[in-house]
Amino acid sequence: MLCSPCDLKEWAVVNGVHPHTAYRSFREGTLPVPAQGVGPRTILVNIEADSSPSVSGGLGLYARVLSHDQKADLERQLARLVAWAATADRVVRVESEIGSGMNGGRSKAKRLPADPDVATVVVEHKDRLGRMNVELVEAALSATGRRLVVLDGGEVEDDLVRDMVEVLTSFCARLYGRRSAKNRVEKALEAAAADD
Repeated sequence: MLCSPCDLKEWAVVNGVHPHTAYRSFREGTLPVPAQGVGPRTILVNIEADSSPSVSGGLGLYARVLSHDQKADLERQLARLVAWAATADRVVRVESEIGSGMNGGRSKAKRLPADPDVATVVVEHKDRLGRMNVELVEAALSATGRRLVVLDGGEVEDDLVRDMVEVLTSFCARLYGRRSAKNRVEKALEAAAADD
């Protein structure tokens, strides 16, 4: 079901090897398939496609930041994605946007899974695609023979811990969103009072 290239962790799970064992084998040079490191925590395994139905298409790159103040971060994120994609496959779509990860109505994020030419959606961190329920996007992509690749896999793997982080993120986004608006109003009033 995997096509070339795929993530080492994904290859390990499909082949019944623990991911830590696969990473150790890569470091020791004993991995039974060709692989190359393309990032600090990303290793691509080059394997032949199975006889399962293949999806023709290329990569869809997606980058997102929260606010306009982070525009430079957005450009750096896109540059890292493009540099990674240059070693991997052909790019058929690049999307970037500014918006909250809690907002499920981001139009550019919706375009990638909807585009039939995109066989693989690539993000730098899972939370760039969305703060919650990214697994649903992965499942929808997988159901159509496509996949999601996260370049920086150094994220929490334990389900309970990840769920707690998502719930706390949701609560904090609501709390700090309100508090941020209140603080901006107070600062504007203080600045207006100081001008008088």
